[in-house]
Amino acid sequence: MGVTVDNPFTRLDTVHQPVIPGLPDDLALRCLAKLSHGHHGVLETVSKRWRDLIRSSDYACYKAKEGWCGNWLFALTEQSKNQWIAYDPEADRWHPLPKFLGDYADWHHFGFSCVCVYNRLLVIGGSYTPHDSSLPNQKPLITDHVLQFDPFRKEWKSMAKMRTPRSHFASGVISGKVYVAGGRNSSCTRGLAYAEVYDPLADKWEELPPMPNPQMDCLGLSYKGKLHVLSDQVGLSDMNASQVFDISSKGWCTVEDIWPFSKAMQFSVQVMGDGQVYTVVDWGESLIKTRDCEKGEWYNVGAVPSVTLHNHARALEAFGYGFATLREELYILGGKVLKWEEAGTGRFDIVRLGLVRTCNPVIRPLKWKEARPMCRPSCGSILGCASLEEKCFLY
Repeated sequence: MGVTVDNPFTRLDTVHQPVIPGLPDDLALRCLAKLSHGHHGVLETVSKRWRDLIRSSDYACYKAKEGWCGNWLFALTEQSKNQWIAYDPEADRWHPLPKFLGDYADWHHFGFSCVCVYNRLLVIGGSYTPHDSSLPNQKPLITDHVLQFDPFRKEWKSMAKMRTPRSHFASGVISGKVYVAGGRNSSCTRGLAYAEVYDPLADKWEELPPMPNPQMDCLGLSYKGKLHVLSDQVGLSDMNASQVFDISSKGWCTVEDIWPFSKAMQFSVQVMGDGQVYTVVDWGESLIKTRDCEKGEWYNVGAVPSVTLHNHARALEAFGYGFATLREELYILGGKVLKWEEAGTGRFDIVRLGLVRTCNPVIRPLKWKEARPMCRPSCGSILGCASLEEKCFLY
């Protein structure tokens, strides 16, 4: 079969050479494009021609046209110097993403929100501080920046900025739009009431009615067409109110409800594809709970597995880990443990983890298994994580 006019390979070489000998180029393209992103590093080592193809805009456009994004688990760790990594469950591989080369690319980034929408990762707002220890009095710079990672082209770009700079705020995706509320910035250190919504197709932010009460250090939960804003006090005996935005009425209300409290609020609540809600409660012990949607009550599913280190007899409890869902699995990734060293006067050493554990929460008791560890030097506390499940969209 000859090369068709629409075949992207025709742009790569003046003299045509088959990409896979014995196969028509359109079929070869389809075969390579179907392979998930975790295999791309291996594909690029086959030949210069394959490497050029995998990195070409034609290849990216073809995958985007077919909707072949693949499933991704994105993570940013304290040790990564602001370089995100991604996990491919099909290939069971981690790989680094290209670094964003814009403003503050080398600064420590925290207090941001990260969500996935329309097969894109968005990293929104947050605080930046320089890694340079010679500037100890440098105040965090709180931004309105929005960064987008395109898995097809494997590149970052800046999107429309939020109307209000904010850090440590609530966010959630509802019906293809991103809602943000609360948080804090340099002018409102005690909490923001401002809320806004982002349309990723129009690349535009719009102002929403403010919340009844300002909130800082809050968590957003998208649930049944509403954005729930939970403060870090929700779950304590006298602080059970959460603020809820209804996108149909475009109004806020305050709801008295019970939400288990976690010291790691930004990773504590996840909603799976079937609508089931899971959270990690890490006071004293790390328990996974799920919610009875009819009664609004929580019950235990199981425990986050402890960590056993080489040459250390006692199992250790991890902290600072990420909690995510992807397909039908719960993921616990990274974190740290305190290891007691008895040599000398005795002390605790901090051990940063690259461990990744997964389980299907429907199967009881929970059966945890280890996935491929995160690639070094990405390990330790998780600053942000988000999952993207392949969906085909008509843009």
